[in-house]
Amino acid sequence: MIDKESTDGDKEMKTKALTFLLSLTFLFLFSGSVYGNDFLDGIDEYKRKYYKEAVRIFLPLAEKGDRWAQSMLGSMYDKGEGVSQDYKEAVKWFRLSAEQGLSLSQYTLGLMYFNGQGVPQDYKEAVRLYRLSAEQGYAGGQLNLGAMYDKGQGVPQDYKEAVRLYSLSAEQGNATAQNNLGIMYYNGTGVPQDYKEAVKWYRLSAEQGNALGQYNLGNMYAKGTGVLQDYVSAHMWWNICGVDGDKKCVKFRDTAEMKMTPSQIEKAQDMARNWKPKK
Repeated sequence: MIDKESTDGDKEMKTKALTFLLSLTFLFLFSGSVYGNDFLDGIDEYKRKYYKEAVRIFLPLAEKGDRWAQSMLGSMYDKGEGVSQDYKEAVKWFRLSAEQGLSLSQYTLGLMYFNGQGVPQDYKEAVRLYRLSAEQGYAGGQLNLGAMYDKGQGVPQDYKEAVRLYSLSAEQGNATAQNNLGIMYYNGTGVPQDYKEAVKWYRLSAEQGNALGQYNLGNMYAKGTGVLQDYVSAHMWWNICGVDGDKKCVKFRDTAEMKMTPSQIEKAQDMARNWKPKK
């Protein structure tokens, strides 16, 4: 069984996407930023989790039209950081920022429309916003627009376009897009079936710590599909993705053990213990 993932899914996936994009993108993007000291002071307060103080700093900047402050304020309303959670207020600030062309806000506003949070659910509007973000080269927008074409949500289903967009995002290092692209190659959907190419993209995803990429790469090793059959490597990847309690990974790891010698199991466990994600 091969699993696909996209950040356009349920609330849990949306939360993960926002946590990464709005906690990491913001906090590292502005190192050496040209933005004013007030904004950077707000970022510092946010990093220290002094959320109410961060809101106090961001609000006047957002009201003056600073698109980054607007996006940051939208994120804080979305997550209830320093303010009461308010999706409608989050949408308001994301929209103001998106209308100024900020690709990150176009992406996050698209997520709000996809999930129907603060606005009525509207896949076509989500597609429009993802497209605006994707056209600026934003990896998250490319991923989610690809997922919409993959599933035929808000647009006619088009696997070739999904592959094109997943590829653009994957080539920027987006681990979810890499996993999804691997699945397209595995299934021969939108591209000629190519197991070796599938393994390549699963590996890139897995090495970044993506659990589904790890699970799928483990499957390829266990079956000997696109790679030489290797239960040690399969066990290693399933062990890694099972660390956080993923029942499917644990189940497949335990099944693999029945086909392995004690020394092979020990080797796989050592490999898993010594593994570190690539940054």
